[in-house]
Amino acid sequence: MHRIALILAGWIIGASVNWVAAADAEQKLSTAPGSWIVYFGTYTGAKSKGIYACRLDLASGKCGELVLAAEAKNPSSLAVHPSGRFLYGVNEISDLDGKPTGEVSGFAIDRSTCKLSPLNKQPSGGAGPCHLVGDKSGHCLLVANYGGSVASFPLDRDGRLGAASSVIQHQGHSVNPARQEGPHAHSINVDPGNRFAVVADLGLDKVLVYRLDPATARLVANDPPSVSVAPGSGPRHFAFHPSGKFGYVINEMSCTLTAFDYDANSGRLTPIETISTLPQGEPLKSNYSAAEVQVHPSGKFVYGSNRGHNSITLLAVDGARGTLRWVDHTSTRGKTPSGFGIDPTGNYLLAGNQDSDSVVTFRIDQQTGRLSAVGEPLAIGSPVCVQFVAP
Repeated sequence: MHRIALILAGWIIGASVNWVAAADAEQKLSTAPGSWIVYFGTYTGAKSKGIYACRLDLASGKCGELVLAAEAKNPSSLAVHPSGRFLYGVNEISDLDGKPTGEVSGFAIDRSTCKLSPLNKQPSGGAGPCHLVGDKSGHCLLVANYGGSVASFPLDRDGRLGAASSVIQHQGHSVNPARQEGPHAHSINVDPGNRFAVVADLGLDKVLVYRLDPATARLVANDPPSVSVAPGSGPRHFAFHPSGKFGYVINEMSCTLTAFDYDANSGRLTPIETISTLPQGEPLKSNYSAAEVQVHPSGKFVYGSNRGHNSITLLAVDGARGTLRWVDHTSTRGKTPSGFGIDPTGNYLLAGNQDSDSVVTFRIDQQTGRLSAVGEPLAIGSPVCVQFVAP
């Protein structure tokens, strides 16, 4: 589908109740111990006005009352500052005042209400900003623009965004003329050592690596600058293993997942293997595409989402080699699971079904990694990102 569209103190995303209440609720949320604040990023429209929030009870797995945390245009990706005081979101648009760029917005978090107060905005440095991440020092924010560029922004002590320190436009294309006619940076992630940034570019069939200077919020191409995946794969999202020794990229177009060895000193990624995210024997259909990938906090499991097939795949990790073994597939009980989040304790996975306007909570078996649904699906318009914040 074309897009024009951390460790406690840096996690986000949430749940839902019904359309009208979700859009207009203004009441405060009760603060219950043993809970997370969850924020949801969405594509805005008739059923969504921006960023929503609720509380996830860790004992029951139930989501509390949903509120509209802040109105925003297409906040399809969210990131939390390491302090837990600020939240950032993209505004996934392709044009701003006649220029081919989207925006990035900053907000202050009110933990008592879960509401967000606007801080400021900056142009994203390219069209269709679709993913962002903060560095671990809290000094900068990094953004991937689907138009084929990446940008980095300094952050003030008050959480405000400075003007971009780096804007780097990717060049080239790959084998699919309909989807890969040019670069399409789809995600950006910071390595555990806070020294390198990894970018999955769907249009180039490459995972690019940049050296990161948090003090100046600048990015510089690494040497080597990238590693390739199989032509026509379309790398989309990336996740590091907690050990810092491995990384995993989910390939949207081929519904595959590629595992890498990671050298934390040089930033070099070396492919280990590529496996399907679909059940064994399931053919790759035209309406299938892979989307999100996350590693369980224990490092024992990797989860990936399949749109069209509408499932979460569970893979067991060999901790010594980083290789993967298929364990299970679970229906998301909805359509188009573009984004999901795992709470920092590793007990729950919340899956956003973009095209059925719902979020489903799953309990994670700590021994096997298998998922079991908790309660009924929550109604929220076009949910595509889930993040958690400590209460």
